Amino acid sequence: AVIFGFPWREAHIYKRHNDYIMETVHKYPDRFIGLCCFETSGEHIAAETERCLAGGLSGVGELASYQSGFDELSLQRLAPVMEICAQKKHPVMIHTNEPVGHQYPGKTSNTLAQIYHLIKRFADNKIILAHWGGGIFFFNLMKKDVKDTMRNVYFDTAASPYLYDPEGYQIAIRLIGVEKILFGSDYPLLSPARYFDEMRDADLTNAQINRICGENAKELLNL
Repeated sequence: AVIFGFPWREAHIYKRHNDYIMETVHKYPDRFIGLCCFETSGEHIAAETERCLAGGLSGVGELASYQSGFDELSLQRLAPVMEICAQKKHPVMIHTNEPVGHQYPGKTSNTLAQIYHLIKRFADNKIILAHWGGGIFFFNLMKKDVKDTMRNVYFDTAASPYLYDPEGYQIAIRLIGVEKILFGSDYPLLSPARYFDEMRDADLTNAQINRICGENAKELLNL
């Protein structure tokens, strides 16, 4: 399993949480892969990224910008982190959500335009957009620019049973390809079993389920 903490803003809290993830990965190296996490407005986040990658973690995320969404200031703060991960070929996971529909705890002010600007600015990074990227993969149908801009973008399924109908899997596979979809559980909010039931309800093949539930992540993380 890939595990990570919560995007705390205060350095003494996010460091403590990242230390716990590193301890867990070192204790169970055959079971867990860890990412380092913090809020994008936090202080010293580039130094924390260097510390955690040197300490055995395999990327960064799930990063969030709860106050303003990913505005220009957030992207400026994030730039050193993205540069480090691009150089080391580690993925960065970004918290996104759909800009329409019902409100719920954790839903941010992100817009699809903000998400797209982030992807375009850091197009050489391996980026994972949590929660289906808020639906931005629909624009992969556009004839210009978008396909190339999103060439290194992956989408995870976290909270899918809470937000979307099961047929969303088939639509996503048609638009972005099964190789760009990663199983995200959002545990402990939802149990993994709910996702597996929905994948079967969506008539995914065993080969497609295997790719989503591990093979794609194995390739992305160079395991």
